Amino acid sequence: MIEMVIEQRRRSLGGGLEVGRVLPFAKRRMVGPFVFFDHMGPLDLGPGVDRSLDVRPHPHIGLSTITYLFSGEIMHRDSVGSVLPVRPQEVNWMTAGRGITHSERFEKARAEGDHLHGIQAWVALPQADEETDPSFSHHEGDDLPQWSDAGVHGQLIAGSAYGLSAAVRTHSPLFYAHLEMEPGATAEIPTDHAERALYVATGAVEVDGAVYEAGKMLVLGRGASKVRATLHSTVMVLGGEPIGERFLYWNFVSSSQDRLAQAAADWRAGRMKLPDADDQEFIPLPDFPPPPVASPEAAR
Repeated sequence: MIEMVIEQRRRSLGGGLEVGRVLPFAKRRMVGPFVFFDHMGPLDLGPGVDRSLDVRPHPHIGLSTITYLFSGEIMHRDSVGSVLPVRPQEVNWMTAGRGITHSERFEKARAEGDHLHGIQAWVALPQADEETDPSFSHHEGDDLPQWSDAGVHGQLIAGSAYGLSAAVRTHSPLFYAHLEMEPGATAEIPTDHAERALYVATGAVEVDGAVYEAGKMLVLGRGASKVRATLHSTVMVLGGEPIGERFLYWNFVSSSQDRLAQAAADWRAGRMKLPDADDQEFIPLPDFPPPPVASPEAAR
């Protein structure tokens, strides 16, 4: 059973970089703890691409971010000292907790050109972990189990599914996997979580007798458990246990609107540390107003 179909909406991030925004959606804010889901590219970047395409240093609270690439490279720098490229089928898992800042720059593309294609997702932290210390971890190889079966080639990105577990440390029960499916191949969708979805990044798939093309997220009910590729398809499967309502303002996620207002005030006042290796510029707070502060103490 399919509960909802969400079609990506094109959004400009500035500098010529466009994404397909999937989550949050007005009628479906989250799937399990997944609170944000963007499809980047596919986009050809020529040598010498302008620096305006880069994502300058900016802040986060209350979430973990995962940029997962099918192709291309993005250079990551953050305020806990990490300097590392994001490369295809590797995982750079950044947990913002009480606050982190980072930048994402297209340095490989600037030097030699590149083909960018991937997914950026945010996972909201449980309320008890929203103010945890910020951290960063890199994973590749055996940390991210792979399998092949009857035309389905899979990689587990985070959590547990398909009888496997990734080494990425998560804060709530979830799963996130990348499936490459040959035409006619059928894949099971894990059923042991309350909320599940699949996103068709390329190709087309059939679920419950209907065909869905690239750019669509299918939010699944408990009965839906199989997906069949009608073309060679790249499919992301994700889900987990609900963690409660979350509020979003710009790059901040929290169970408290007061906390969002505090984070906005901290960024505006320069109280959030920039990456040591990238501290010469930053993205200013947007013009649209932050949520109101319910108590004076929340803005301190």
